[in-house]
Amino acid sequence: MTKIANIEAFPTSFPVPPGGGVALGVGRAVKRDAVVVKVTTESGLVGWGESHHGRAHTAVAALLQTTLKRLVLGMDATDTVGVWNKIYRGQLASHGMGAGCALAMSGLDMALWDIRGKAVGWPLYRLLGGAARAVPAYAGGVALGYQPPDELVEEARPHIEAGYRAVKLRIGDTVKDDIARMEAVRQAFGEDIAILADANTAYLLDDVRRVMPAMDALDMGWLEEPFPPHDRRAYAEARTYGSTPLAAGENHFTRYEFAPLLDDGAIGIWQPDLSKCGGITEALRIAAIASAHKIPVHPHSSMTGLNQAASIHFLCAIDNPGYFEADISRGNLFRDALVSEPWRIGADGCVRPNESPGIGVEVDEAWLRAHPAIEGPGYV
Repeated sequence: MTKIANIEAFPTSFPVPPGGGVALGVGRAVKRDAVVVKVTTESGLVGWGESHHGRAHTAVAALLQTTLKRLVLGMDATDTVGVWNKIYRGQLASHGMGAGCALAMSGLDMALWDIRGKAVGWPLYRLLGGAARAVPAYAGGVALGYQPPDELVEEARPHIEAGYRAVKLRIGDTVKDDIARMEAVRQAFGEDIAILADANTAYLLDDVRRVMPAMDALDMGWLEEPFPPHDRRAYAEARTYGSTPLAAGENHFTRYEFAPLLDDGAIGIWQPDLSKCGGITEALRIAAIASAHKIPVHPHSSMTGLNQAASIHFLCAIDNPGYFEADISRGNLFRDALVSEPWRIGADGCVRPNESPGIGVEVDEAWLRAHPAIEGPGYV
């Protein structure tokens, strides 16, 4: 039987060593948070997923353990569309927790897809209609933040030597310092490396006006999230400042927030997060909308190896795939200890999907239970 028998949500954290946190547009990281979701069927099949912490990991977990669990308990675990619709009607569409619900249901949906793959013995990419292939990756995650240009180059160098042909820098500090960092990386690694930039909503319109000429001259791949996602007027204005594409999407929830981007015509690169946007079920719909308009999809990756492995499967199954965001942050225990190896970079700068059934990673439940939630902000 594949009926949902139990849903457990684990808010989990680990501290970043003093002085080891990366500085970026949302602050300096002092700990890492996540919500890990475990779904068990009546027959004993277990699926795992990740809900993004939303800077409120215990609240997201509580929503999963209470309202969402009661909505879908007893439903068929393979009925991902039915479960999604039940949550939409009962919580997301009206009088619910909005973005918090999207975060919570994302991890649940991912766990259900993990179960579907395990039920038939297929890796997720195959279940989604895709095929195993090499997926270009960029060196990203919570890394390559604000630091002197020469130190930034030295942090990036081993990743270039490992095979990455693209890196993402954190900007949003000062325009002058941001430009100096971008110039240093371009000078150090030449024209064959793609350089991307993420402002984490820290820019004002005038900052983009000033930085865009330099980004155009450096042939930057994109400017990611210069503004909060709701500031559609600023994105439309910034689009007129240069030719570097604007990217966004990690903080857009469901297809209903992505569809208006088509009307705006400002954001040319979409970045849904499988742990935020409503899950794999919804990310497939978002990718289909984007595909109809020839818009590439470069999913944003979340904290754990569950999301990262699932994102590779997803990229193998859509017809408008972009980069995989490889988390190169130092000491990410959610990538290195919570789960078995989610991915590895090849000499060709690509990653490949796991071949085991479902998402293809094993979760160390003992480690998970030994790392309960740490309250407080993750960035200061």
